[in-house]
Amino acid sequence: MAKCAICGKKNTFGIKVSHSHRRSNRTFKPNVKRVRALINGTPQRIHACTRCLRSGRVVRSV
Repeated sequence: MAKCAICGKKNTFGIKVSHSHRRSNRTFKPNVKRVRALINGTPQRIHACTRCLRSGRVVRSV
């Protein structure tokens, strides 16, 4: 899975706990999109999470 080029968000691991309290491993995947952004004035394709896209950290190229 890709990681965000802006904030570095990537897969994290945890434990899934059922109602009967049985525990098993699981992954938390970030919502990462492949977008065209301006990097040093040139448009490039990067992986960016939706939190960075919404907050305006990524300058989109049209």
